[in-house]
Amino acid sequence: MNARILALLILVWTAQPIAAQQVLVEAESFPSHGGWKLDTQFIENMGSPYLLAHGLGRPVDDAVTEVEFPETGEYRVFVRTMDWVARWKAPGKPGRFQLLIDGQPLPETFGTEGAEWSWQDGGKVQIKNKKTTLALHDLTGFDGRCDAILFTKGDEPPPNESKILPKWRCQLLGIPEGPIEKGGYDLVVIGGGYSGMGAAISAARMGCKVALIQNRPVLGGNGSSEVRVWSQGLIRRGRYPRIGEIVEEFADKAKKSPGTYEEFEDAKKERIIRAEPNIELFLNHHAFDVKTEGKKITAVDAFDTRSGAQKRFRGQLYVDGTGHGTIGYLAGADWEMTPNGRMGMSNMWAWGEGEKPVAFPQTPWALDLEMKDFPYPRDHHGQWFWESGFDKDAIGGAEAIRDWNLRAVYGAFNAMKNRDGADKHTTAFLTWIAYIGGPRESRRLMGDVVLTQEDIVDKRQFTDGCVPSTWSIDLHYPKKQYAEKFADNPFISVAVHDRRIDRGYGYPVPYRCFYSRNIDNLFMAGRCISVTHQALGTTRVMKTCGMMGEVIGRAASLCVLNDCTPRQVYKEHWDAMVDLLKLPGKARRATVKDEIVIPEDALSLAGPFGPMTGLDPSKLEGIVVDDKQAEQTGSWTVGEGLPGYVGWNYLYAFKDASIRFDLPIAKSGTYEVRIAYQPHENRGNQVPVTISTGEKGRTVRVNMKQKPPLKEGFISLGTFDFTKGEKNFVEITTEGAGGCVHADAVQIVRKD
Repeated sequence: MNARILALLILVWTAQPIAAQQVLVEAESFPSHGGWKLDTQFIENMGSPYLLAHGLGRPVDDAVTEVEFPETGEYRVFVRTMDWVARWKAPGKPGRFQLLIDGQPLPETFGTEGAEWSWQDGGKVQIKNKKTTLALHDLTGFDGRCDAILFTKGDEPPPNESKILPKWRCQLLGIPEGPIEKGGYDLVVIGGGYSGMGAAISAARMGCKVALIQNRPVLGGNGSSEVRVWSQGLIRRGRYPRIGEIVEEFADKAKKSPGTYEEFEDAKKERIIRAEPNIELFLNHHAFDVKTEGKKITAVDAFDTRSGAQKRFRGQLYVDGTGHGTIGYLAGADWEMTPNGRMGMSNMWAWGEGEKPVAFPQTPWALDLEMKDFPYPRDHHGQWFWESGFDKDAIGGAEAIRDWNLRAVYGAFNAMKNRDGADKHTTAFLTWIAYIGGPRESRRLMGDVVLTQEDIVDKRQFTDGCVPSTWSIDLHYPKKQYAEKFADNPFISVAVHDRRIDRGYGYPVPYRCFYSRNIDNLFMAGRCISVTHQALGTTRVMKTCGMMGEVIGRAASLCVLNDCTPRQVYKEHWDAMVDLLKLPGKARRATVKDEIVIPEDALSLAGPFGPMTGLDPSKLEGIVVDDKQAEQTGSWTVGEGLPGYVGWNYLYAFKDASIRFDLPIAKSGTYEVRIAYQPHENRGNQVPVTISTGEKGRTVRVNMKQKPPLKEGFISLGTFDFTKGEKNFVEITTEGAGGCVHADAVQIVRKD
């Protein structure tokens, strides 16, 4: 349909006496969704939220509503839906559903036509009662979807446009043309993930009036029960170890990814936000338009994803925590998106085992997979590497990326149940698949500093470095082993790490990465900050993103107090900002002009390496030198997974690495030398440990597969005579070790 015909249709439709002739029912407005899920993640693509029958192959309960018609009689029915696998010309129609009218299904089955969203003709129906019950009746459990239902006395379908809240829809739904004004905010935060939550809580506690807008029913973003990515990145360390204390309050404690629903504690996150008197929380509100004057945002428009009612949020400052840089993009902020080699979207999944055989429907429309085509789901989980959409359109093609991921998961489970894995998986059944995608990379908004990989690896020091990034530079690419069969769109990734990151102290990311260089009152936090593609590999993990929000909240309070821009905080008020960064996370004031109060339950100050999670070296016998105090050569990886270590963590390496522990000999004499390590089956059984006393050296071989015999996980290397003032040290190397080498701590105990 060309633009002229579409425009004429809109004119015809908006000129008709709508109330007496048409009844529009938005699926998201059904008061009972039954087993259907409200999907809001592709509104920019197709113009609306919709209901999704995500039943893992089992039909979901009906979504039900009651509609009052202006008059009875014959109506033509149109349902906006799609055949979601048709874009790939896949066989079968997995998204089939019926429309029940007062319990009776229409003859037409929906979700069977069209590779794109469109109005499927349901034929004519006699409406006998003004009050009529409608139900969406799922037939498959395989992600059928419905946007809206139109009853009309005419025969023409409505315009099939993807514009958000077109005028004709608003007229039919009785939505006022003008939005409800919501003003008086100091800070408007769009996005309720870790970065948005951190910004909202931090600003509110520093006296700002905050609006927090989230288009999902839960908070946490990728760290919610909907996506279930466990929160990573270390907090409470570096220059400002108070930063991260707010994240500590709401971060999940999941032990693996994906974790369980309970581990992500959606209710706790919401409870923490609602406990802040300076925050107004707007769940299920999608921000879709931005108003600007010159280089400033003046308002953000959002609509209630359940009713369509619009609100206009006005504030002094705004935070883009959308992950996609959506608010910045709409405001005209400078942005970039790496054209090739981008990371994709994940949709993790899980399966369980019953006591009796469980059937699973054949899935001819899914990816054609055998067991060799994907990694076996370890621990009954399809983990982070179930990822696709590399170099696809991460914004406009997001729904297709998510749907391709679903086809991959269903194809894999079909192989397990109905193909070459059938004998082993007779009792297996799906328990969860993420229908909300976990995107990793799209737009990045440009600030006064664009952080690079070289900045991080070389430890370039910025005066405003404040958020410690401790994750390796972790970039994802298609894994060649599984990429050949679907070369155009692989669905299994591999992580390529640059581990030259200080994972203990962390690299301090500068504040100037957190505000727009050309929109004067726009902050950004999360995946859309001002970094290169490579630097994004370390800054993108959720706890790090949450700390960005904490810093922004403190800066916002200075902007309000001094009536200045985010840039001016750095140029004119940085000393005051440093003072705020040193405050506990629970410090608060009612307004930006009030005195700051530190409550009794504030966390104790952590050190530059964060809260100690292992044995306290100061409480052990003798003198203990932790790995934090040692000099590393080569590539060592930080570990915390094996309990009982000394200090903050331990280190391990496989090859071409050494670590030197200098011994602080205060008085010459004879000392017993011990080292601590965590045993493991992959450890070396001939690990060389050299004890140097002045010009002499002696090497002892340690079998790290075996449990250390002494308390606190130490093993004795013997007694040695040390002279004060000479070069006294212990060095552990990987050469000839016979496996992985572990380094934790060295203990010396005086014996004479």
